[in-house]
Amino acid sequence: MPAPSRLLFVNLPVADLKAAQAFFRSLGFTFDPKFTNDEAACMVLSDQAYIMLLERGRFADFARRPIADGQTEALLAISAESREAVDALTDEALGAGGTPAGDPMDYGFMYQRSFFDLDGHHWEVMWMSAEAIEAGPQDMAQTA
Repeated sequence: MPAPSRLLFVNLPVADLKAAQAFFRSLGFTFDPKFTNDEAACMVLSDQAYIMLLERGRFADFARRPIADGQTEALLAISAESREAVDALTDEALGAGGTPAGDPMDYGFMYQRSFFDLDGHHWEVMWMSAEAIEAGPQDMAQTA
């Protein structure tokens, strides 16, 4: 039985909404104007995945616990279509004011790099070979 199709909305607090939008626009992301205003911006990752960037005060309206500050709350992983695309997106993020979040990881069948955005959110950009997606990473790790 196939899993139901669902939309994903990840909400992230940001200190400066305009700066966050400029940062992500420089990486090639777009924003849905129907769900964007002075306190929130809906960043489109795909037709089923969105990141809601919310001014910290607006984010606090929804949060039930204190906003994590300087701590890792989540790792946000996004795919890229090739190793070169991983490098291009990560290099663009670093050039736009992001900071490195670790060394590149190359497993042969999977490659990833990471960065912290302007608000310290940890992003992983990764590519995985079609064979690894089909076989599963454990099988690929044994042959790599």
